[in-house]
Amino acid sequence: MQRKAVRRRVLPGIAMLTALVAGLTGLTGCTSGNGVGDDTDSKAGDSSPAPAPAGKYRSLPAPCRAADGKRLKAMLPAADSLTDEQRAQLYAGSADTSYDGDRHVGCRWTAQTPGETRLLSVGFERVVSYDRTLMSDDDKARQVYVRRLTDAHLPFPGPTQTPGTSTSPAPGTPPAASAPPPAGQSPSPGAGTPSAPPPELGSRVIEGLGTEAFLEDKLSAAGASAAQARTVRIVFRTSNVIVTVEYSVQPALSGTVPASAETQDKARQLAQALVERFNE
Repeated sequence: MQRKAVRRRVLPGIAMLTALVAGLTGLTGCTSGNGVGDDTDSKAGDSSPAPAPAGKYRSLPAPCRAADGKRLKAMLPAADSLTDEQRAQLYAGSADTSYDGDRHVGCRWTAQTPGETRLLSVGFERVVSYDRTLMSDDDKARQVYVRRLTDAHLPFPGPTQTPGTSTSPAPGTPPAASAPPPAGQSPSPGAGTPSAPPPELGSRVIEGLGTEAFLEDKLSAAGASAAQARTVRIVFRTSNVIVTVEYSVQPALSGTVPASAETQDKARQLAQALVERFNE
């Protein structure tokens, strides 16, 4: 009699537990059905921004073959004493050491004659944004370009001057040189004698070269026995690639100064040819 009474008390408890578990299962099913806590539905509504498109350039050209032979010979005249093999080696250039040919490459040339030494280097850097949800490759490349412009102590190009506004150069900027008179025309009175040195064009931001560009023109200090060397460096950006052209002329005789206009012109012509090469 006592054992039967115990069984009657236990059975109602088991029935109640079973009903409770069934109710929770039904509640969970309803919760999944209306989307609360459903991982699949949550991901479907994800509104993360789409990444910016990759840069225009995915690789870099071979720098030692970037300039044509005719242009190299004009910028780097070879000594008459060189053999054909030595000339070929001179214009072949020497590639810079690179651990990633798709990111950074360069090439250098050296030409020596009894009258002078000329150096030329070309460098290509492909800029990549490691997180294109925050910044595109082009925007990252512009950051790199602006940093180099700042390091060159050149003013960032501002809006075009309007009539009546001041045209004074920014502090630290070299004065702009006046354009030489047309060929066959004598300079106006007071413009200087024929023996006067050619005008210094100076470092500056330049237009019409790639997306944006600047030029540095530096003249080494004069010495008692060493001639002054002129080095022109042009940096320009085209999409997500930064290109650097550096051209240096070192005369053998002291007191001889390489012309600013001629040195800059040769460097700029090469830079323009490289812009066209990237646009092909």
